[in-house]
Amino acid sequence: MTLLDIGNTFTRIVCGKESRIVPTAELCPADIPPGKAAACCVVPAVKERLKECDIFWLSAANAGSFVDFTQVDTSTTGADRVANAVALAALYPLPAVCVDCGTAVTLEIVDENRVFRGGAIAPGRKLMRQALSKGTAQLPDIPLLSQIPSAAGVDTASSIAFGIDRGVIGLVRELLLCAAAQFGNNGKITVVFTGGDAAWFSPHFPESFPAAADFTLQGLKKVTDEITEK
Repeated sequence: MTLLDIGNTFTRIVCGKESRIVPTAELCPADIPPGKAAACCVVPAVKERLKECDIFWLSAANAGSFVDFTQVDTSTTGADRVANAVALAALYPLPAVCVDCGTAVTLEIVDENRVFRGGAIAPGRKLMRQALSKGTAQLPDIPLLSQIPSAAGVDTASSIAFGIDRGVIGLVRELLLCAAAQFGNNGKITVVFTGGDAAWFSPHFPESFPAAADFTLQGLKKVTDEITEK
């Protein structure tokens, strides 16, 4: 079965041992190998574009028995967040939180009883840069940096980098502290980083686990395997 993680910017396609990434804006039926497929998709227009393909579309309503989603309103929960929650419950000690670092930065929280406790959604580093540029008259859209700025900016570009990149680390740290506090247990909670920007984020959280690149798809596969066995 082909597995697809259809994100806002990129789509990861895995078929057997083959894996490739294509821009979501360019994804079309010709990219999907023949046969059955399963997908977690956050771009509704893509579903219409791929309607001729035989695809199982993951949602909280069909995610199987791995996670209890009944304690939150999942009517608008992204399928990627559902898959992340399933992967957390199946692969890591609970309670646990997944930090998915992509176009958006999201948190998915699963407690020790495999109950989904919600999470957070915030703009990612690139989106923050774009918002500043589009929402102001003079601020440029600066490129992403491979290293976190070590000091305050000395010009406009470096000030933007310092504000966003230092700021987003603080944002994630605060969210993780709040997530851990609701469970007691001296704040002990498993933290997993995934997503395209995870390699930049995770070194600043030494207590965390860097997940495999296909973490979200592992959650999707757990669900499809369970369905196949029934």
